[in-house]
Amino acid sequence: MARDEVIGFSDAQNARFAEVVHAVEAADAALTAAQARMMRALADARELAREVAASSPAQVRARDMAERAVSSEISAALRLSDRAVQRRMDAAAELTCDYPRTLAALESGRIHMGHVRTITDAGAILPAETRAIFETHALAHCEAQTPGRAKRAIEMLAQRLHPRSFTERHLEARERRGVSITPLGEGMSHLGIDAPSVLVNGAYDRATRMARALLDLRAHAAARVRDARASGREPDPADLTLASDTRTTDQLRADLMADLLLTGNPGADAALPGDDAGTLGAIRAQIQVVVPALSLIGADDDAADLAGRSPIDADTARRLAGGNTEWRRILTDPIDGRVLASDRRLAPPDLRQWVQARDQHCRFPGCTTPAIRCEIDHVVDWAKGGPTAVDNLQALCQRHHSMKQFTAWRVSLLDDGVISWTSPLGHTYTDHASPPVVLFADEPEPPEASPAPVRDADRSAPDNDDAPPWESSA
Repeated sequence: MARDEVIGFSDAQNARFAEVVHAVEAADAALTAAQARMMRALADARELAREVAASSPAQVRARDMAERAVSSEISAALRLSDRAVQRRMDAAAELTCDYPRTLAALESGRIHMGHVRTITDAGAILPAETRAIFETHALAHCEAQTPGRAKRAIEMLAQRLHPRSFTERHLEARERRGVSITPLGEGMSHLGIDAPSVLVNGAYDRATRMARALLDLRAHAAARVRDARASGREPDPADLTLASDTRTTDQLRADLMADLLLTGNPGADAALPGDDAGTLGAIRAQIQVVVPALSLIGADDDAADLAGRSPIDADTARRLAGGNTEWRRILTDPIDGRVLASDRRLAPPDLRQWVQARDQHCRFPGCTTPAIRCEIDHVVDWAKGGPTAVDNLQALCQRHHSMKQFTAWRVSLLDDGVISWTSPLGHTYTDHASPPVVLFADEPEPPEASPAPVRDADRSAPDNDDAPPWESSA
């Protein structure tokens, strides 16, 4: 497909397109309302069981038996297991009692079940007395973002509202680190490691970079084989071996991790001619960590942010800042989260870093691909006169970069890094650059009633949101 060729729709197809979108929106509104009703019904079921058990002198056992009786009745009617129904009753009761405004937002269609799970999962670490203020600000994130986009900010919010510091809790959690094996059948097993997030993500990133290096070597070898055959020469046997490798990135990543653990020599067992531990071994992980300035200087222990992944403790962030040249140091204002400084000047490579720091993720609405895994795209194409400048650059993953090129989606960059996308049907969607991870007051004003939901691409749920309507992980 030529670069300037754009997928188009006829007038009839556009009309049908609009009808399809409207039908999906209507069905979605009905679905979220039904999910909320299911939650209320399951919560009522547990409340009934508690009322039945309250009159028994052996309340603990009676409560368990009453809940089993109720859950068994429901599970039989729905053809589900009673244990699953009982868990859902508990989750529904927690949602109804601790997060009533979240349930109301689900009922009115302002959020999805994915948002509900994001709020309840993150809030699980908080004591009951802090959940109201947590819900106020978590819900504001969810009504403006997809579950995937909102998840990181909500997790950071929960960490900062916790009465104990993240560093203190992290030190306790580190003591539970370990390795486990889970048999998968057919001669396969899963090796899992529970360790600090920065180490696990760093290990995964290093394996990914090694796999991509091997893919590049393979592509070059295949080109040399083609050139040799085209000129009537016999290809180098080493190139033939390398070019014949058909492993995927995931398979290469797994093989390289096994090589590193078993031999300490990445690629040695892969029989890759012309390469040794010197080449792959020189590859280092690259991670992006956003650190509040006060945490960096030791004035407080607020959690830092492993961009696109999870919170990390302030002590680890400080040690990374002082001793790892591959770590990208990005200082943020502790109040509003704005980027204050980077560790390099705005020369071309650092311009890329600046855009990554601003965007943090792919800028298509709802996409959570970390910016360090994205391409830096000219909003106005370079070929059409667009400058290589901050006000004309955005981070886009490969999928959405291609979509921008070859479909009727159009994009423009507004002030303060706000991106405006226009869909083939003419609807406009805005995407904000790396909103502050946490912004809250000690006693927030009661929020105004939210307006009726409008078409908003940022409310689309992630791929794992196909759970049954009443399911919620607390």
